[in-house]
Amino acid sequence: MAKTHTDKAYEAELSQLREQLLEMGGLVEAAIAGSVRAVVERDASLAEQVKVRDRAVNRMEVAIDQACRRILALRQPAASDLRFITTSLKIVTDLERMGDLAVNISERAADLAQAPALRPLHDLVKLAELSQAQLKRALDAFVTGDAGEAEEVLRGDDHLDALYLKIFNELLGLMMEDPRSIRRATSLMFVAKHLERFGDHATNLAEMVIFMVRGTDVRHPKSRADE
Repeated sequence: MAKTHTDKAYEAELSQLREQLLEMGGLVEAAIAGSVRAVVERDASLAEQVKVRDRAVNRMEVAIDQACRRILALRQPAASDLRFITTSLKIVTDLERMGDLAVNISERAADLAQAPALRPLHDLVKLAELSQAQLKRALDAFVTGDAGEAEEVLRGDDHLDALYLKIFNELLGLMMEDPRSIRRATSLMFVAKHLERFGDHATNLAEMVIFMVRGTDVRHPKSRADE
């Protein structure tokens, strides 16, 4: 839960920063949903809209970066506030990269719209829904300061990875059966990979929330075990 400050102006700055991050997250959620819908519905115009709207995501990244740096310079936050600001700086980078992944998917959608449909894309839609759910849960955990919710995001990534592997193997089998499908199947593989990476970024957000709340760095557990 966010700490309340006696300095109302400072509290307003922190609240505005939370709102900006949520707004940016909403834009990214809409972008990934739109890009996948462009693939499924074979809608090149929708794919183009996603690319145009990515400019708003980029503008918000710059604005949030500037707000964080201004607070660091003028307010000199400490303890939990300092972790909140530094976490925000990292989260905004992941959100911007998520927006880039939506643009990449849109580019594939525009290409796929020019060729005959390959197959039903139910699993791809499910993968997109899982990715969006991971992002929403991570952002909710960030706003409420709920490390337990963030841990649920980390556990949920395994389901996303398993579905991605299923889609990859199915598309690989399709290419082996019919070489004429290779270009379209390859494009769909890239779409699935971008969605899997989207989930990875949501996991990054969750790890940063755990650090913000508990001061514990849980990144790269396997590497730490090796040490």
